[in-house]
Amino acid sequence: MENYTTYRTAESVSPKHPDKLCDQISDAILDAHLAQDPNARVAVEVCGGHGQIFITGEITSTAQEIDIPQITKNIVEKNIDVTVNIVKQSPEIAQGVDTGGAGDQGIMIGYACDETPEMLPREVVLARRLNQAIYAQHPYDGKTQVTIKLLNPYSKTSKFYIDSIVASFQNTTREELRKIVEKFIGEYSLENEPGHKITLHLNPAGNWNLGGFEADTGLTGRKLIVDNYGPRIPIGGGAFSGKDPSKVDRSAAYMARKIAVDYLKKRHAKEVFVRLAYAIGRPEPLEQTVVIDQDIEQISSYDLTPQEIINFLNLRRPIYEATARYGHFGEGFEWDK
Repeated sequence: MENYTTYRTAESVSPKHPDKLCDQISDAILDAHLAQDPNARVAVEVCGGHGQIFITGEITSTAQEIDIPQITKNIVEKNIDVTVNIVKQSPEIAQGVDTGGAGDQGIMIGYACDETPEMLPREVVLARRLNQAIYAQHPYDGKTQVTIKLLNPYSKTSKFYIDSIVASFQNTTREELRKIVEKFIGEYSLENEPGHKITLHLNPAGNWNLGGFEADTGLTGRKLIVDNYGPRIPIGGGAFSGKDPSKVDRSAAYMARKIAVDYLKKRHAKEVFVRLAYAIGRPEPLEQTVVIDQDIEQISSYDLTPQEIINFLNLRRPIYEATARYGHFGEGFEWDK
């Protein structure tokens, strides 16, 4: 299909964004329990904003002296009121997990492509790396967004250009952003079509100093597309943060990514989708499909029971707070290799 043009856009948010703060608190609490009790059952949700944080969920653990308010304040770095409402996991849910079954029903999507070294969509990587570049100099609440333009995307002569960049960061002026963005454009050799400049929207609503929980509320699991593969790729719908690996919407999603990466490398493919599905209390997946450059196969040579996924990826370690900062894929985690 010649002379066809399409646009692709993705965004990234900084670790000081209210939703990301909630994700990090949830996963820091999980890590604290796993550090003492690798078999802890944890499902923690955080809602915060305007001086108050509410933490609720279910934890069954032998860990001692876990100071949840202090963990929270270490991440927020401000004086804030913390309310905690935690109970033990429901015994009716536990009975299915205790026998090796999935902690819930759900659909998990794995993805990998050859567009970038991270095996992620190009627009996702560019938005994230730009966000990280700005955050390194201005560690505040902020967002970035990158739109790329593809000419003849389905032909061998396909070419991509950067059409526009959006960057909004707290306590950062437009001129400070411009310097970082222009350096980023140069380092990545980005360009627009000949005769056109990349459109920059830098603090488009004006410079701003009120951010994080002071300006807005946050909620665990509200940045699902940022956490996954960007808006071009469908997701199963389950959030990751605050959940121990007995919850397949986390562990099986990580395994689906690992399988996609493996197939991409072994088959020298351009794009791989993986779909897994589970029923609560049942160990074997209901679906295990891989789509390799549009060819559909059933996944083989992997044990996809929850317990074997946990063992294979070594998931009973306190590794999760880091996943809650800049996406769960493409940052060098075990399931990216």
